[in-house]
Amino acid sequence: MPWPRRTRLRTAGAVLAAALVGGALAAPAAQAAPPSGRLTDLVNPFIGSRNDGNTYPGAAVPFGMVQLSPDTGHTTGYDYDDDHIRGFSAVHVSGVGCGLGGDLPTLPTTGDVTETDYAKYAAAYRHDDESARPGSYRVKLTSYGGIGAELTATAHTGRQRYVFPATGKANVLLNAGQALHKVVSSRVEVLDSRTVRTAVTGRGFCQDTQPYTVYTLTRFHRPFASYGTWQGDKVTAGAKGSTAAGRHGAYVRFDTRKDRTVEATTAISYVDAAGAARNLRAEGGTSFGHARAAADAAWERRLGQVRAWGGDPTLRRTFYSSLYRSFLAPNTGTDVDRRYRGWDQRVHRARGFTYYQNWSLWDTYRTQAQLLALLAPRESRDMALSVLRVGKESGWLPKWGYGTVETNIMTGDPVTPFLTNAYRQGLLAGHEEEAYAALKRNADGVPPADSPAVGREGNAQYLKDGFVPFLKGRPHTKPGDSDFDHGGSATLEYALADAALAQMARDLGHGADADRYAARAQSYRTVFDASTGFFRARDGKGAFTGPADPAKSEGFHEGTAWQYQWLVPQDLPGMISLIGGKAKATERLDSFFAYDKLLKDPEKTAREVWVNGPYDYYNADKYNPQNEPDLIAPYTYLSAGQPWKTTDVVHAALTLFTDTPTGMTGNDDLGTMSAWMVLSSIGVFPVQPGTDTWGLSTPVFDRVDLRLDRRFYPAGRFTVTAPGTSAKGRYVQAVRLDGEARQRTYLTTGELRGARELAFTVGGSPSGWGTGAADAPPPMNAAAAESARAAYVRPSTDGQRVSGRAPARAR
Repeated sequence: MPWPRRTRLRTAGAVLAAALVGGALAAPAAQAAPPSGRLTDLVNPFIGSRNDGNTYPGAAVPFGMVQLSPDTGHTTGYDYDDDHIRGFSAVHVSGVGCGLGGDLPTLPTTGDVTETDYAKYAAAYRHDDESARPGSYRVKLTSYGGIGAELTATAHTGRQRYVFPATGKANVLLNAGQALHKVVSSRVEVLDSRTVRTAVTGRGFCQDTQPYTVYTLTRFHRPFASYGTWQGDKVTAGAKGSTAAGRHGAYVRFDTRKDRTVEATTAISYVDAAGAARNLRAEGGTSFGHARAAADAAWERRLGQVRAWGGDPTLRRTFYSSLYRSFLAPNTGTDVDRRYRGWDQRVHRARGFTYYQNWSLWDTYRTQAQLLALLAPRESRDMALSVLRVGKESGWLPKWGYGTVETNIMTGDPVTPFLTNAYRQGLLAGHEEEAYAALKRNADGVPPADSPAVGREGNAQYLKDGFVPFLKGRPHTKPGDSDFDHGGSATLEYALADAALAQMARDLGHGADADRYAARAQSYRTVFDASTGFFRARDGKGAFTGPADPAKSEGFHEGTAWQYQWLVPQDLPGMISLIGGKAKATERLDSFFAYDKLLKDPEKTAREVWVNGPYDYYNADKYNPQNEPDLIAPYTYLSAGQPWKTTDVVHAALTLFTDTPTGMTGNDDLGTMSAWMVLSSIGVFPVQPGTDTWGLSTPVFDRVDLRLDRRFYPAGRFTVTAPGTSAKGRYVQAVRLDGEARQRTYLTTGELRGARELAFTVGGSPSGWGTGAADAPPPMNAAAAESARAAYVRPSTDGQRVSGRAPARAR
């Protein structure tokens, strides 16, 4: 998750909320309660809106282009502790760490328009007069005589309904010059007595980026009486249009002495003004109430794909709120006429698929991509095809993309496990070779200097020496993050990506490539320092660099060597062997998770030993469940032969998710953390990103029914049962798949696709289930991994292999 511009301390209220959820997990389960009522009633969109969870409470439909939500002055939009709203803007991204979106904040006011800075004309509000549910938001503004505001959304439009006091000066301010990102320039046009058009060009996400433009068209349900524009501090009544940089916008005025209600619909497009107009015509013709009901129904259908039985109301609210957030992104970039603006800044047409945008791949490749492949495979297919379009049209596959541009935020090679996951889940049928060619180019090269992308920036050194060097203070050649600033973790991420690509290459018959990538996947060994027993970054000459203390290590992105030590899901047996065997690995895992303390008090350990703050990434030797690098780490116990400890750690981590505004662990990062919660609650988790392997742990519900797309899952459903699961009865005694006993601690997608029921038998103490030598998830490219345990094998750039313990420079 990207570094924010400001942070806040976790409040005492979070501890109380944790205790509530701890109670939900700790209470012995009675007979499972059947799911009843509307699932949308269980969702609290305010979860994560305090302590820099950076979620938004406003209105959106699943994967919609518009996210109409209040902005209160926080970097990323809304913060529960703020008491003024600056406007309701059309674009938000859930759970990011830096300002992004916030285009066209719109606010109702009364009186003369004298202030043009939304920080100064912001309206006060109270939480007592505020509510939200999937697809809609409502608040009573206490400023300006008291104005009621309601929001809802369709895929391409945001709907606003305002109820003013009786006045001849009821205004709606449309601010085109201020947003959550830097506005480079904006254009405002009053087209007629009901319509305002804008174009907002902005840039920036954590660092400066290429500019992109959002086009909007706002149509009011009745004519306004007067209008004007502003530039800077100057307000000009009757002005119809202007273009400016900086503070800039338009106001329209209504007489509400007879009719106090004003409704408006804002359509957006990333293509052009004509696209916004078509989107408005297609989706703006229904009433506010109809649009709100349709949004609610869309969310009910989505949430209804998962029916959880059992669990108390707090746990159920937390679970369904996490499921809701998992469906907020990526977002459609296709207009209703199927046009979209590609990363080459040209207009294209999506034929046979929907084009999506907004790619937080460093985060989502670990959890959310897999959850969507399971529950939304049609959309996931189109998302994968969209990523391929980005590569085709811009010349390079994305890393962290927003709208029509690459931001280059975060490091490593996240696009490879994202796309190989799509392939392994069966989402790239007919596009396998196209995807493989793009991934091969990405894995073997570096984008040219004139490309905005950084790609695998450290690839030349990685291919030559087996590691990405940590070059402290090296000037960035392009905006965004640099792999050279995080050479240790970049090496691990490249190696993981190579492992996933090797499997795809072998499947497709590219045997030589498969051998080459499988050998490269062992490059994690080059950054293992045997003298410390941990990974350690190397400098440009190959020497280990930075403090030897793994808690104070350098060269690891948003984490320490402690937190990255288990990011070798492609070869955990090899990693365990480097450490010194299962006994030593288990000892280290127990220390990492503070396991003895966890057994005595899971909630306290999670909150006081593991968690030090939402952006406290460094100087730590404990698990950080608030960030991505060690999200898979609890499942390492499966490979250490102690699967019951995975359940202990996962259930403790689940107490960090609550149904209050402080109930998000870290940033949500476009559904990453929420998807972790959903999958871990169900008991089926993707332990090897980029593949089709799902690790098992005890579910927190007695039963979960998944309704699946028959096009991808012929049975059409999959049920997970764990009768009597509770804090005291949380240990797996036995597992059956369609009635057949299984000792293995994992499933493959093929097994999941062909089965109907996964049944856990649970009890009060650990058992021998899953402890056998063959029960753990196997390493990817098992033959290559096995041979590497005896002798490291490094590939050269021409595909030949050089044997030895390590490259000469890397010894």
